[in-house]
Amino acid sequence: MTESNKSLNRRNFLTNLTKVMGGVGGIFAVIPFLSTMLPSEKAKSGGAPIEIDVSGLKPGAFKVVEWRGKPVWVVRRTAEMINNTQEDNNILSDPKSLEEHQPKYTQNKFRSLNPEYLVLLGVCTHLGCSPLYKPNSKTAELGFDWKGGFFCPCHGSKFDLSGRVHKGMPAPYNLEVPPYYFVSESRIIVGKDGESA
Repeated sequence: MTESNKSLNRRNFLTNLTKVMGGVGGIFAVIPFLSTMLPSEKAKSGGAPIEIDVSGLKPGAFKVVEWRGKPVWVVRRTAEMINNTQEDNNILSDPKSLEEHQPKYTQNKFRSLNPEYLVLLGVCTHLGCSPLYKPNSKTAELGFDWKGGFFCPCHGSKFDLSGRVHKGMPAPYNLEVPPYYFVSESRIIVGKDGESA
């Protein structure tokens, strides 16, 4: 092989190597720009819908996640909890959920798409405290007529297992139900109305 052929081969090799390295560099340069197109954590917490996996949630259990800087509760109700869902106008302030604090598709006694799963914003409608989940019925603390639900220890407001406020409480209305839908039996999207609505 002549000296000029060696020089030409070397030049071709270096030219091709430069093109490959330039292409790789270009890809790495584009990645930060592509990542800016994804919603930031701040945007997600600012209102972007979130997905909740409820596959590990046992009957009677309670899960808390955050959406828009507020706690979202998901309760998987037992058959007994579903049966204890009251329709008593004498106990509940808004038993039929007529006030606009839930999507139309949850305007029922269970305040949910599926009676087994309750999805609520965990913020008391009185002063914005976070009530406690008190699923056990007939307790000395809450009374022997208590059928389970949520209790706000700050000012004593009581809510049933559908998040409906009891009469005579400081809280003026039922706990809010956010927009949500099921994408499967074990996955819920909160923050957006869906096809199951």
